Amino acid sequence: MNIPQEVLPDNLILLGYRGSLAHGTYMPPSSPEGTDDRDIMGVFVAPLEHYMGFGRSDNKNKFVDEWDAVSYEIIKFVKLLLKCNPNVLNLLWLDESLYVFKHPVGQILIDKRNIFASKKSYYTFCGYAYSQLKKMTHHEYKGYMGQKRKKLVDKHGYDTRNASHLIRLLRMGIEFLNDGRLYVHRADAAELIAIKKGEWTLTQVQDEAESLLSLMEESYYKSPLPPEPDREKAERLVMEIITSYHFK
Repeated sequence: MNIPQEVLPDNLILLGYRGSLAHGTYMPPSSPEGTDDRDIMGVFVAPLEHYMGFGRSDNKNKFVDEWDAVSYEIIKFVKLLLKCNPNVLNLLWLDESLYVFKHPVGQILIDKRNIFASKKSYYTFCGYAYSQLKKMTHHEYKGYMGQKRKKLVDKHGYDTRNASHLIRLLRMGIEFLNDGRLYVHRADAAELIAIKKGEWTLTQVQDEAESLLSLMEESYYKSPLPPEPDREKAERLVMEIITSYHFK
């Protein structure tokens, strides 16, 4: 895929697919039910002025054609990892084929990803899932919805795209609590696509979500993961990446 250069930041250290491209659930806009963008996420090291002078580099969100790109400066990225943000965590557990670019210091970030695996993920995955549940069942039309997606909401009586996100998030959260690993490219992709197509009723989605929420609570109590990410190791990791990028 030809990613437009204008959506990418300078000093990139890691770039990978996110969203439906990463999960194996991408449905192109040309398909009858397809409303997916092509999503990518990057991490960059800011210029030295950002860390040692007056300069500041902001995180970047850019949308060009069908590409939806988000890029984070390394300190901001690690702070989100420490909060167990599901979308950000995904970038460290991609299949190798889903990385577009890896600088050697970007590989360090992946190699030390277990720093960020903790039971705190229970709260963030549940929080994101409840957000999707609310959007799914209170489907007032938002500005981000295109006309095609609005028609699908009218057709099925609920937002099937949110429903698919809901089930995926809960399943991934359970797996992460059990194994300390995110399975980003989904073995259940065909089922998640079926949900996006509206092949499940709203009751089926709600029943599955209720069952998964119960399983996630069980997984939380049984999880071998530590209660919180290791902040000291995370801080040393950030310093190692910045110094390695600029001085080695």
